[in-house]
Amino acid sequence: MNCLFHRPQIMTNQFKDVGKWAISSLLLLIVSTVGHSAQSPDLGRPMNAHEAKAGTLLVRTNDQDQLRPVPMLATDVTINVTGIVSRSVVTQHFKNPTDQWLEGIYVFPLPDTAAVDTLSMKIGERVIIGKIKEKKQAKKIYEQAKSQGKKASLLEQERPNIFTTSVANIGPGEVIAVTIEYQETMRYDSGKFSLRFPTVVAPRYIPGTQTITGFKGTGWAANTDQVDDAARITPDYLNPKDGIVGPVIRVQAHINAGFPVTVVSRSHDIRVREDQTGSVIDLTNEVVSADRDFVLEWTPQVGTAPNAALFTDKINSETYALIMVMPPDQLSEELKPLPREVIYIIDTSGSMDGQSIRQARAALELALGRLSRQDTFNVIEFNSYSHRLFQSSKPATPENIQIAIREVTQMVASGGTKMLSALKQALRNQRNSGRVRQVIFVTDGSVGNEQELLAYINLHIGQSRLFTVGIGSAPNGFFMRKAAELGRGTFTYIGRTRDVKDKMNELFSKLETPVLSKIQVDWRSKSVEYYPKRIPDLYTGEPIVIAAKLSQLRGNVEISGWRGDKPWAVNFKLEGGRSHSGIDRLYARTKIETLLSNLAEGASADAVREEIIALGLAHHLVTQHTSLVAVEKSVSRPKNEDVTTAPVPTNLPSGWVYESVFESENARTINNQYMAADRSDAYYWSTNSSSAMKA
Repeated sequence: MNCLFHRPQIMTNQFKDVGKWAISSLLLLIVSTVGHSAQSPDLGRPMNAHEAKAGTLLVRTNDQDQLRPVPMLATDVTINVTGIVSRSVVTQHFKNPTDQWLEGIYVFPLPDTAAVDTLSMKIGERVIIGKIKEKKQAKKIYEQAKSQGKKASLLEQERPNIFTTSVANIGPGEVIAVTIEYQETMRYDSGKFSLRFPTVVAPRYIPGTQTITGFKGTGWAANTDQVDDAARITPDYLNPKDGIVGPVIRVQAHINAGFPVTVVSRSHDIRVREDQTGSVIDLTNEVVSADRDFVLEWTPQVGTAPNAALFTDKINSETYALIMVMPPDQLSEELKPLPREVIYIIDTSGSMDGQSIRQARAALELALGRLSRQDTFNVIEFNSYSHRLFQSSKPATPENIQIAIREVTQMVASGGTKMLSALKQALRNQRNSGRVRQVIFVTDGSVGNEQELLAYINLHIGQSRLFTVGIGSAPNGFFMRKAAELGRGTFTYIGRTRDVKDKMNELFSKLETPVLSKIQVDWRSKSVEYYPKRIPDLYTGEPIVIAAKLSQLRGNVEISGWRGDKPWAVNFKLEGGRSHSGIDRLYARTKIETLLSNLAEGASADAVREEIIALGLAHHLVTQHTSLVAVEKSVSRPKNEDVTTAPVPTNLPSGWVYESVFESENARTINNQYMAADRSDAYYWSTNSSSAMKA
């Protein structure tokens, strides 16, 4: 089997079973480990197994088979939902199990639409509040505090959905709690609200040629010419077969929807109880491994679903508003479906092995069976190469569909993630055939070169529409959502095999219904700045969501557009609604995303950077160019003691196969076996066998 990465070597002490450790309200902390290279300075002092205290896990390095301890981490999450807005508090508990002074570094995910605005650090009873600074300045403040022996914490954004917490000068046996807070808009689709809280950064495939520019991260991957921050987004991973549980998490959610709801989770076993203000949700098992996204869905009871929602906040003389509007119901009447050309792309790289490839095959079989005789189709499989089933799209006859299904059922997951070559095959040769052209992209999105891929989609989408289907327990939510947005499509998540039918049926209803397009907002000449400036096309069951800054909240607004060849419009008054703090941050977060999208259209990188910095500082937001930093005034570490960097290891996402992702026992480098040349365009599938044939 062709693997993506080389596997590190791992060793544990006699406390291999999960150890419990009580810290304040969390009750238990499960200790973790990961392999490091020989001579690693990032670990505690060498020790024998009998020296380790209960709960300590050790790593075997290559320096005379010595064992070294690593830091431990547990996370407490509280999510409070009011209407369509949530406020979440994430507390990371770092414990130093060694007799040395450590710097803990934890690479972790947050929702890709989160507006992160608060950082605090608790040491005993002392709480230090973080301040927002330009990113380089924040790093300088943190490094200075670390060198002076002061406790400090730094929160940096690596991607819209990947962050890094650094905590300096954790004393021997000490516990430091770092709390992060963020605001987010809930997703509403097909009559259901949902939230997705990611708990693990899945391994990313890192393409490109390695560049040596100094070590600026603690990850297993080296920076490349295509992913210049690879070392910052590739934390070390534990092998589930070793029986070690890494970072753990406890989640509690409170939903005050304003109307009765039914709550379910497609990811975890939960307990739901009602109180006077709404629904309270806890994990059935209290504390679980941080190895999959936590997903909640809540459905309004019959007759209570909202048609519109308005949340406002006033900061100084400015009013900020978050508006959600559902298009009129009569627009959902079925129209005669148009003939389609459907291109299915399926990811069969090593990261898809296990549960993910089974989900992907099931989803694709359902999709193929849904084609009508007036449609044409093709299938593109990609891993280290890209292969197309037919040289060009074929009519959706029963015979051709059976050929495709037979090939799909034989697919296995292995090799790299050469996603760009698959996109090139899918988006080229777009003929004006009078057909609706739809590209269905089934993947976990585990790549590090998201920006390169998104830029390609933006430039080459043409008349196609791209629909992403996120597969597995920890898909790359930012890439899946943004690719669909740039591709004028929509995105769907499938986390469990038993959800394939329901989720794909929801997608089919969108694919087979005319899109809501040419959406315009008329503010009736008021001075309004709103985002997104270009409202994306919408599909059945999707609302219009706008974040705006106004001088005053009054007057009428009209939103209009077209579904197929039928116009529609809705008019409403800007009054009433609910006051909610933090709406300004959701506005700023939406504006920042628009600014970053403008880069692909030729906007000045320097101008965009300066505007993002100004927004981050004004609204106290962590962004690509601003960070939160907290520093204790007093010195903790004695001058004669050194501090060593200790990255926190990460769980492999649930359902992933370690051996299909990591290749060998002693290294963590990308398998370059298939990187020498891109010959993907020279291959397509034989319709008579499963082998590749030269075109």
